[in-house]
Formats: sequence, C-alpha cells, structure tokens
Amino acid sequence: MSADGASDSLPSLEALTALVIAEAGRVDALVSGGSDFLRKLDGSYVTDVDRTLQDNLLEALAARWPGYGAIGEEMEHSEQVSICRNSEQGYWVIDPLDGTTNFTSGFPCYGISVALVIGGRSRLAVVYDPVRGECFSAAAGEGAWLNGEPIRCLDTGKLGSCIANVDYKRLVGALAARLVQSPPYRSQRNLGSSVLEWCWLAAGRIQLYLHGGQKLWDFAAGYLILTEAGGAATSLSGAELDCSSLRKRSVVAAASPALLAQWTAWINLNRIDA
Repeated sequence: MSADGASDSLPSLEALTALVIAEAGRVDALVSGGSDFLRKLDGSYVTDVDRTLQDNLLEALAARWPGYGAIGEEMEHSEQVSICRNSEQGYWVIDPLDGTTNFTSGFPCYGISVALVIGGRSRLAVVYDPVRGECFSAAAGEGAWLNGEPIRCLDTGKLGSCIANVDYKRLVGALAARLVQSPPYRSQRNLGSSVLEWCWLAAGRIQLYLHGGQKLWDFAAGYLILTEAGGAATSLSGAELDCSSLRKRSVVAAASPALLAQWTAWINLNRIDA
C-alpha cells in the first residue's frame, strides 16, 4: 500500500486523509479558536468543537468503512473499553481536538488525530493541524508523509545538539529537577498538543520527546508516524507502546534508535523513581 492507494484489506490512506481534512473544514470555529469550555472529571477541558468533530468523524468513518469499531476521546469510558475488547476487525482511535487548552486560549497549536488499530498496532494514521494546513500521515511499513511529501526525522547524533519537547507537569519531581538543572540537550520546548509533538519530531523540527502520561488517542497515530519516519519510542520503563488497551503510558522518544538509547540512558542515570 502507498499514500495513494490501498491494500486489499485496509482503507486507502489517501481517502482517510481526505475524510479527516473534509470533516475539519466543516467546523468553522476550528481555526479561530477561543471557544467556551467545560472541565471534565479528569481536569481536562472539552468544548462543543471537540464533540462536534468527534460526532462528525464517527459518522463519516462508519459510513465509509462500516466494518471497524471506533474509540473517541469524548466517549464514555465503558463504551471505549467495550470497543477496545470486542472489535475483532479493528477500530479507529480518534482524538477530535488535542490541545483543547491551547484552543480555548487562542493559542494556535492543536490537532485532530485518527488511527486505525488492528491487532493492537496502528496500521494507518492521520494527524491534521488546521491552523497551518499541515496533514501528517503514515501507513505501517510504507513511510510517513506531510501534505503528501515523504518526511524523515532529523538525527543530530548526540543529545547536546538536540531540541527536546518536554512536558514537565506529568514527570516525577526528581527527573523534572534534573532536566531543569542540567539538561542534556541544546534547548527545550512544549507545544501543549501531544499529537502535534509526535509529528514535529517525525518532521525533524525537534529531536527528543518526553511525556509523563499519554492516553491511547494521544499516541496511536503519532507513534506510527514517528516510527515510519525513522524515529523510535518506548515508555519510561522501556515497554512497547502497543495500542491494545486504554492504559495510560509515559513516552520517551527520539529521532533514531541510537539517539533514543542515549536519551533513555541519561534519563535512567541515578534514577530513584524507576
């Protein structure tokens, strides 16, 4: 399968990309941002745009490819669990608006993420940035693309020349303090949108990534895009980031397997929280 076609068993990546962009285009408020919000039980925000986009995507995906289940971030947890356990053919994993805090604040950094998970692994992935008109995509074993052009990670070869994206608020205190006091990288950023952070790593804009806790819809698409672009990632404990459950995962990632080995070695040096 390529970016322009499909195998006998999977949807076309080109068709999936067009569907995601089209559904985003139906929501006028998506680019302007600044929507009112409600606070969910877990402390995160949700807006009418989140719910509208999720409903639109669920409907469009079911109409186009009715054989798959679908898990959306804004679904009830019990429904998510049931789909994860019982969708034998596979299921879509949807984050209708990742970076909702950014969106409600008018900070232009948020994205829409859709992945197709089969057998616990992502097979297709699309992440769309509506502000910049950037659409990242990947198909397992076929590569990763930005607006239809192939992308590759930028491997600088050593930590000291890297730009890192670090989400400090979900890290344990000891590790966060080490990163502030003696960072091993050249500079640090935090976009506030996990799905875009994965893609910016894949596109070579950053070289290291660290996040203390992501849910399935935060990494299902981005992880595939990263690995297809040549990058690598695990949890902080070294476990694989499979998509077979709803369990929250920490993430440590880099632009290459060799760079990931350096990054994890530094993180684990003298750790007391392992």
